[in-house]
Amino acid sequence: MEPRYHRILLKLSGESLMGAQGYGIDSDRLNSYAEQITALAQAGVEVGIVIGGGNIFRGLSGAAKGFDRVKGDQMGMLATVINSLALSSALEAAGCRARVLTSIGMFPVGEPYSPMRAIETLSDGTVAIIAGGTGNPFFTTDTAAALRAVEIKAEAMFKGTRVDGIYTSDPEKDPEATKFDSISYDEIYNRGLKIMDLTATTLCRENGMKIVVFDMDTPGNLARVIAGEPIGTVVY
Repeated sequence: MEPRYHRILLKLSGESLMGAQGYGIDSDRLNSYAEQITALAQAGVEVGIVIGGGNIFRGLSGAAKGFDRVKGDQMGMLATVINSLALSSALEAAGCRARVLTSIGMFPVGEPYSPMRAIETLSDGTVAIIAGGTGNPFFTTDTAAALRAVEIKAEAMFKGTRVDGIYTSDPEKDPEATKFDSISYDEIYNRGLKIMDLTATTLCRENGMKIVVFDMDTPGNLARVIAGEPIGTVVY
């Protein structure tokens, strides 16, 4: 399939990396993601990636258990670095060059992130995995992904989830939920749909960043959605 996009930002859920085991990093799921991303890079698509850390630690959940919120969010940032290193290793094993850039100083674990360094990495045909969230507490990795998508001048942000798009309500709880093929930012606000937190959604809207929500857990879906197949939901 011919890709319709030249440069994208792919947001991956940390929780999806758990796979069937329900915790940590499932090697089968990790390798499946790596194979799909490698195929995309080999087709000439420049891929920037932001991964969540919810499979290891989530700052907001930690705060609910008594952790200081700032410390909890910092732990969550470190969790995203662990996931980023794991994905980098899996990509390189699949024959795809990858580079981990961190928003917080962690050399030699990762190189310091800057938009220019990320763009140079992408232009070189290397996958840029941007870890550490925004580098600040109180911001989600969805917000980090939206920010990085704008900074690296991506054509769209692709949000890979375990659901195949945006629905009128949670399809895992409501059998009557119906899926949107496309939806405007205004309608998302008016309906109160929670595809991402409000900060991330507003950042994308104000910068004209298109979002595509799709099911990343089905092998082959990444190539299909990049080729323009209507298998997810487009937010415009």
